[in-house]
Amino acid sequence: MKFDVLIKNGLLYDGTGGQGFRADLGICRDRIEAIGDLSGSTGSSVIDAAGRIVCPGFIDTHSHSGILALCKPDTPHNVMQGITTCVVGQDAMGAAPMVDGFVGPWKKAMAGLEGSYDLDWSWRSTADYLDRLDAMDLGPNFAYLAPHGNIRMSVMGLDNRKPTPEELERMKVLLRECLDQGAFGMSTGMIYPPCSFADTEEFIELGRVLEQNDALFVTHQRSEADAILSSMDEIIRIGRESGCRIHFSHFKVAGRKNWGLFDAVLAKLDECTRQGIRVSVDQYPYVAGSTTLSVILPPWAHDGGTDRMIERLADPEARKRMTADIEKGIPGWDNFVDFAGLDGIFVTFVKTAKNQWTVGKSLVEIGREMGKDPLEATYDLLLEEEGTAGLVDFYGLEEHVVRILQRPEQNVCTDGIMGGKPHPRVYGTYPRVLGKYVREGALDMATAIRKMTGKPASVLGFADRGVLKEGFAADIVVFDPETVRDTADYAEPIRFPEGIEHVIVNGKAVVANGKHVPVKAGKVIRFSGRN
Repeated sequence: MKFDVLIKNGLLYDGTGGQGFRADLGICRDRIEAIGDLSGSTGSSVIDAAGRIVCPGFIDTHSHSGILALCKPDTPHNVMQGITTCVVGQDAMGAAPMVDGFVGPWKKAMAGLEGSYDLDWSWRSTADYLDRLDAMDLGPNFAYLAPHGNIRMSVMGLDNRKPTPEELERMKVLLRECLDQGAFGMSTGMIYPPCSFADTEEFIELGRVLEQNDALFVTHQRSEADAILSSMDEIIRIGRESGCRIHFSHFKVAGRKNWGLFDAVLAKLDECTRQGIRVSVDQYPYVAGSTTLSVILPPWAHDGGTDRMIERLADPEARKRMTADIEKGIPGWDNFVDFAGLDGIFVTFVKTAKNQWTVGKSLVEIGREMGKDPLEATYDLLLEEEGTAGLVDFYGLEEHVVRILQRPEQNVCTDGIMGGKPHPRVYGTYPRVLGKYVREGALDMATAIRKMTGKPASVLGFADRGVLKEGFAADIVVFDPETVRDTADYAEPIRFPEGIEHVIVNGKAVVANGKHVPVKAGKVIRFSGRN
């Protein structure tokens, strides 16, 4: 038989968690046509995978490439580590839905997570945005979550208040429209406005819409630090009362003083299982996180959106109040300065050329070089950058990374935020799991591959991806199990991994012999409702 692509002599791990088996794999157009002994067959392109592992393409359930892909659609940082599908629209902040009058403020609000790009933002609906994305020369596939922040803003602006019954009903209608137009669920970022302004009942009502469609409730919960137990209780209640599936983003326990809560946190996941609540989590395999620099400011500083935050940063009295709240804390607020320390928070990117010197430096170092208190120096930086700046924060414990990695609810993600000097997870997450955690014995190969392929596919509800199976989409990775490893670190994060030799998206090579191939291969994968 003649195939478009024939992969010979490989050790196949099919993504289900089963052990590897020797077989050939044939691809016709964008589908896996045959798996087995294909020794009499030929291919227009032939890959000899002797000594290599062949597995499904990796699915990143938490990506921040949704705006970047409109400018650099091949996203080599994704495909070079084996990612064939990116799930975007995370943390309650995405491209759509959008309404007139809020494009400018929303672009500023999103810049710390998604970056700042010169785009016209002419789309308004989720369908418009996904069509725009689908028209790009995508390297990987993309799937979308409807961001709660966009939905809330579209109905009631950026106000810090409860919705009226009529407004809540409009939000539910808008969420249904997003699902009908292809979103796989709804994301929340409960530390980011305006999502942070919503109460539990608002999420329960929206969760009922998700349950009706068997769509996913994805959450950056209110606290991953001091109040993590009560925060998890809120999410569990949302799952229990709405009936929807719940998925914790970038699962962790942040801050040395909270590490003692870790066993109780895992017990909450066990509680979900006992209650019959469908729960999953994703995790990046590092002890540091990354987000927008403005997250160090207390919640009230964000009321009214980024423009109001900038006004407060210019007000000396407001700054005094910010500093007092950061130093004393606010119950229920994840205080990044408290759990990471000023010396454990580093700037990853800024917008202006003037302040590029701050990239890679801690807040203590920036304060020292500016001759100011570190917080005052950070306020100045945020003011000059109009909030467009990112951070890396060191909060975690390696033992916790391993124990979460081993949980049955877990799948791998990058939470990859681009920038001048980004978190190394942007370039190294998946090879790090294979090169560090598999080789060191924390996971066996079959389990690790399932956590990067079949498990996230089942969590999201992908019908024909994440598993090597005849008739399924030809999203495939070929890697060397002896040499695969991440090379990106905090000092030099912009470095591609080693050992990822071939990556195929919908039957087309986007990585060949370890080299990036810019080609239109990916597409937008759209949710089709309850199966």
